[in-house]
Amino acid sequence: MANPPISDTIHAKGFSIRIYTTDFENEFISLTDIAKYKSDDANATICNWMRSRETLEFLGIWESLHNPDFKPLEFEGFRQQAGLNAFTMSPTKWIEGVNAIGIVSKAGRYGGTFAHSDIALEFASWISAEFKLYIMNDYQRIKRDENSRLSLNWNLNREIAKLNYRIHTDAIKANLIPPKLTPEQISYAYATEADMINVALFGQTAKQWRNANPDAKGNMRDQASLNQLLVLANMESYNAVLIEQGKGQSERLILLHELAVQQLQTLSKLSINNLPRLPQGGRA
Repeated sequence: MANPPISDTIHAKGFSIRIYTTDFENEFISLTDIAKYKSDDANATICNWMRSRETLEFLGIWESLHNPDFKPLEFEGFRQQAGLNAFTMSPTKWIEGVNAIGIVSKAGRYGGTFAHSDIALEFASWISAEFKLYIMNDYQRIKRDENSRLSLNWNLNREIAKLNYRIHTDAIKANLIPPKLTPEQISYAYATEADMINVALFGQTAKQWRNANPDAKGNMRDQASLNQLLVLANMESYNAVLIEQGKGQSERLILLHELAVQQLQTLSKLSINNLPRLPQGGRA
């Protein structure tokens, strides 16, 4: 397997500890980098930690909670041997033996052993309670920065969606609303077009969403993800073009849904860590 794409780095007491993620939700922290705080032989340190019964039980519980393909019978065999003088354990032996996903071993100059953040922090506690606190402190800083970037970009895309909505409504007014309609009829025309986009993107109308989420604040677009808001802005602009081309609503619904699926799939492959970072102090 290729070396992991490093998404960020924790800095703790002069040590740099790499982080990577493949789904932007579950983060893996380098056990190799953490182990260097205790010894130059990081691999031996990790193996010593993994051979204890307490560690194996923790790892087994984690896998049973998060891994549907975990092998409990093989785990029980390891657990019974733990504590014996002849018993040895390594990341590779653990991964291959129980089909583990919480620990990942990467080869190469920039590889090493990585573990899910839950497991990595447990390992850090075994290394040094003080060192773990330094790791957690900087890790929390990284998460705050990430949340700040997410919030900034969500608000930006919400404003872009609002601007595109004006373009959208102007196209409706110019092409779909005949003269001498009542305000109620005009409002209905706007609402049906907005709901067509809702169905194309979210799979339901605004009313259906409200009925399904009676306690939610705002509307379905206020609850949208960052990627959905970006696609929504593009859909409103595209719908305005389709309206001016004279395409009917049923045809536009199909085209808009195809656009939504394509763009959401593309955006899902992009890393949130490639978004621009805020300068120190939080001001653009």
